[in-house]
Order: sequence, then C-alpha cells, then structure tokens
Amino acid sequence: MQIGIFSVGDVTTDPTTGRTPTEHERIKAQVRIAEKAEEVGLDVVALGQHHNPPFVASSPTTTMAWIAARTERILLSTSTTLITTTDPVRIAEDYGTLQHLTDGRMDLMLGRGNTGPVYPWFGKDIRRGLELAVENYALLHRLWREDVVDWQGQFRTPLQGFTATPRPLDGLPPFVWHGSIRTPEIAEQAAYYGDGFFSNHIFWPASHTRQMVALYRRRFEHYGHGAADQAVVGLGGQFFMRRTSQDAVREFRPYFDNAPVYGHGPSLEDFSAQTPLTVGSPQQVLERTLGFRDYVGDYQRQLFLIDHAGLPLSTVLEQLDLLGEILPDLRAGFAEGRPAHVPDAPTHAGRLSARDEVAA
Repeated sequence: MQIGIFSVGDVTTDPTTGRTPTEHERIKAQVRIAEKAEEVGLDVVALGQHHNPPFVASSPTTTMAWIAARTERILLSTSTTLITTTDPVRIAEDYGTLQHLTDGRMDLMLGRGNTGPVYPWFGKDIRRGLELAVENYALLHRLWREDVVDWQGQFRTPLQGFTATPRPLDGLPPFVWHGSIRTPEIAEQAAYYGDGFFSNHIFWPASHTRQMVALYRRRFEHYGHGAADQAVVGLGGQFFMRRTSQDAVREFRPYFDNAPVYGHGPSLEDFSAQTPLTVGSPQQVLERTLGFRDYVGDYQRQLFLIDHAGLPLSTVLEQLDLLGEILPDLRAGFAEGRPAHVPDAPTHAGRLSARDEVAA
C-alpha cells in the first residue's frame, strides 16, 4: 500500500491573514512539502498540471525532476497530466526523460482537465475532451511500446516512422493511472489497458466512489488482466488534523469556507458528512481512512490533498508530522486481512521483476 500526498498547486489567499503567497513562494513550498513527505516516511508525492491562474503547476516534470534530485526514496507522480491538451508525443518524451533521471522512481496519472478556457489555448475543444483522452492515450501507449510508430488520428498531425526518445528505462514504460471523479468511460479506458484507476474521491459521496471502482474492477476482469480484486486502484482524500477535533474544526473552518473549490457552499459539517473530508483528531482520520476499504476493497494507493485553500506552509508541514505519527497504524490497518493474491502498489522495480519472471 502506497500512502502519500497530492497537490494542485493553487495560489490562494490565506483568509485568516489576508496574505497571498507569491508564485515563487508557492513553487518553493511544493518542494519543501515533498522533502517533508519523505522525511515522515510517505511513499508518494504527486503534482498537478494547470495552465491558468491561480495555479503554478504548469510544468510538473520540471518540478518533479528537481524534487527527485533533492530526495532519495519517495516516488514522484502527477495528480493530473493533461492528456487532452498536452501533445502525447511531448508526454512520451518528457516523462520518458524523467523516468531515466529518477531511475524509475516515478509514474503519472492522466486526466482531462475541467477548465473550459484552457482547451482553446492549446487548440482543443472541451466538448471533445473525452474523445481527446481516448485517442491521445492510444497514441501515447504505442509510443512507449513501439520503436517506430505510424499514426493517423483526428486531433494531431499524422506521424510517419516516428520514434519517441528516449526509449523507456529497461524497456518498461512508466506506470499509468487514469484519474477521474465522475466519468465511467475513463474507468473503462483504464480497465481496457490494464492500467491503474484513480478515483479522486474528494467531492462525491462514498456510494459514487463505490460504483466507479466496482465498474473498473468488473471491466478489468472482463479484459483478462486478472480477477476483479487484483485491479490496481488509487483513492484521493482530504483531511485536516489537530490533537482535538474541536481545535481542528475551529482552525480549518475559515479555510474551508473560503476555499475556491468548495467555499461558499455546503457547511463544513455537511461536506464532511457527505464526502471523505475528515477534519478532526489523528484517531478520527485514521479510522475514517481505513474505512475506505469497506466500500472499494483492498487497494494500492491513498493520496491526500493537504496544501490547498491558502493554508500556510508551516501548517502543511505540521499536518505532515501528524500524518507521519499515524502512518504505522495506517499501514498495519490496510495490511490486516489483505489477501495474498491482491497485488502490491506498482513500482518500476516490482514491475521489472514481474516481467522478468514471466519471460523466464
């Protein structure tokens, strides 16, 4: 089980002080947060991709490479690589290079993006977003697996005799997760290729997440990649911890009430009851997180969003310390009763070993 954090790279005013961090501060903060995540023993840090204010995450591979150079163990991933508005040739090249620089200590999560104005900036139409995701990934999948590619599609210039360089490390393409909150077709796409499916799980009730993951598992088995409970699943989540639940609610409420993504909507109490957001003590976060398995089964990756809504860097680092305290119990809880045939979370070394065993 991999446990980690993800960021969307937002630049948001702290509602308690009125101060807005600079872009420079926010970019540097993402690096410090990643370093702290490794210090407390987390497995993964994932960064988003956005091309519009108020985000600074326009070049995730650059930031990931810098973080990789400053860390030793933690796995680098993305909380969205925009498969719709990013040329799949560039994705193949950029993440292929990153794979070599990190010695395989990376993977990526593909997503469509839901910001309408961004699509035309890159010559795309958001109304064709799903078609773009399907076609572009079909090309990316081939670019990493075929030395020479001929390609003709709807959305980009044809390719003739094209070779994406560098070739994947050890001849093994980076592992791909397909991320979605609400789109069954993305779960189907992940199942078709035998890739991972990441249900972001931060805005919708447990019943919705249960349905999406169950669909992916059924289709994964249908396509012959293994039993349904062997499908590779990741979940998003959100928390804010303090030693007591009263302190956590009191401190987090102004950030929740003014957050760009859900502020000025449901109350903190209603949103926490209807989604996986947990604002409380470490024990409450531990118990609720372990409860996710009750409705999605045994899964491979749990990522938390903790650096958003204007929270200052010092507070985020304190949240990581608290997460580090419950990390052993989280690992033990997720391991308890886990069937032996359920696969571990994917890593380059593990996948390489499995491939070599099959070849032998």
